[in-house]
Amino acid sequence: MAENDVSIVLIGMPGAGKSTVGVMLAKLTCRSFVDTDVLIQSSQGRPLQDIVDREGHLALRAIEEQVILQFDCRNCVIATGGSAVYSPAAMAHLKRHGIVVFLDAELPVLEARVRDLDTRGLAKRPDQSFRQLFEERVPLYAKYADVTIACGRLTHDEVCARIIGELKEGHRRAVCA
Repeated sequence: MAENDVSIVLIGMPGAGKSTVGVMLAKLTCRSFVDTDVLIQSSQGRPLQDIVDREGHLALRAIEEQVILQFDCRNCVIATGGSAVYSPAAMAHLKRHGIVVFLDAELPVLEARVRDLDTRGLAKRPDQSFRQLFEERVPLYAKYADVTIACGRLTHDEVCARIIGELKEGHRRAVCA
């Protein structure tokens, strides 16, 4: 994998800061920024919540998988939807050209940040609480992560600095000089 092909793939729960940190990290590491939720909405011509409301959470996961598999994910910072980790194929595709960073925040921090559960377009069962979603997904995030950043009590700048520091330590090819 050529140095300029390596992507930084952000995974984690809704509210962990993937999109905000992703934009900042892209600027700091000389990469493009891609938000897979935006790719899904663009490809479908509608909001994520509309997909969940009309077709269900499994349909959103299937669309997400297809969008990721069709995406050329080299030399980007990629903020994934929180449910990308349900697809082994999508995660294998992202890992092929990227280093996966799990933005790990504690449940109370996430609950304080995420207030729009009914309109956010979460790929979850209708009867599933945010806590249950958290408990289901955290092991998947840990499974796919190359790097884990405990970010719940950090500013976005501090999260970026930690990611860059971790990548320079363990994955020298992943960041700009």
